[in-house]
Amino acid sequence: MNTDRYWAANVRLVLVLLAIWFAVSYGAGILFVDVLDRVTLPGTGVPLGFWFAQQGSIYVFVVLIFVYVVRMNRLDRAFGGGGDE
Repeated sequence: MNTDRYWAANVRLVLVLLAIWFAVSYGAGILFVDVLDRVTLPGTGVPLGFWFAQQGSIYVFVVLIFVYVVRMNRLDRAFGGGGDE
């Protein structure tokens, strides 16, 4: 197993996922909240910017955890690791 390539891929994946989370939590919850507040969630009347600031970034974080698990399982199989030998 080429550990340097494995860890480079692992770190790259983590950085991409953290960048997505940052963009959603900081961008949608703080920077673009005024623009997003012009839209309300159907059936609730809750402004979209408020929703992202309060709950949306948490949901995105949970989804990113699942994405990380799936991608790391693929990465482990690709590099012959995973601890199932």
